Amino acid sequence: MNSFESDMKRALCAKGFWAGLVLGIVILLKSGFDSDLYRISVPVLASLPYTTAWLSEQQSGFLKASLLRTSVTAYILGKYFSCALSGGLVQLLPALAFRLLCPEEAASVNLWLVFLSGMLWATAAGTLAALSKSRYIAYGGAFVIYYILVILHQRYFPGLYCLYPYEWLAPSHTWIFDWQGIVLLLSGLLLLLMFVYYEILRRCIAGE
Repeated sequence: MNSFESDMKRALCAKGFWAGLVLGIVILLKSGFDSDLYRISVPVLASLPYTTAWLSEQQSGFLKASLLRTSVTAYILGKYFSCALSGGLVQLLPALAFRLLCPEEAASVNLWLVFLSGMLWATAAGTLAALSKSRYIAYGGAFVIYYILVILHQRYFPGLYCLYPYEWLAPSHTWIFDWQGIVLLLSGLLLLLMFVYYEILRRCIAGE
C-alpha cells in the first residue's frame, strides 16, 4: 500500500472524520444550507479528519519509520491530498444526505463548491499545523481566517465578494465563467497551499 492509500484509509477511518459527518448532517437538517450556523461551521468540520496527521507522526517519532517506506515527495503529497480529500468529503457527504432528505431545500446546493470549500479549509488548517506545530492553531486557525474574511466583507468591503467565503459556497454575484469561476479560484488557492505545505514539510523533514 503506497503512502497516499495508507493516509486516505487512516483519514476516512478517523474519529474526526465521522464526527464531522454526523455534525454536518445534524447542522444541515436543523438549520439548513443558507444558515449562518452551517456556513460558519465549514472550516471547523473540514479541519477535523486529518489536518494534524503529519504533526502527530513528527511528534511521536513515527515520521522516520514512515520515510523508510516511501520518498519524501510521496510522503508529503500523500499527507496533503489525504487532508484535502477527507476535508472535502466531510462537507460533501452531509450535503448529499441533505439533498436526498430535503430535495426542495437543497435544490440550489452546488456540490462541487461544497466539496472544494471543504478541501480548501482542510488544507489551510493542515498548512497552519505544519507551520506552527500546534494542534490548537490547526483546529482554530482556519476558522479565524474564515471569520476574518466574513467580517471584512460584511462590515468593510461589501464589494470584494471574491474573497467572501459564503460566496464560495453559494454565489449570489455574477462571476466570470459563472460558478466555474469560483472553481478556478479555489483550485488556484489549493495549488498555492500545496506548494506552501510541501516546502514547510520538506524543510522540517530535512532538519530531522
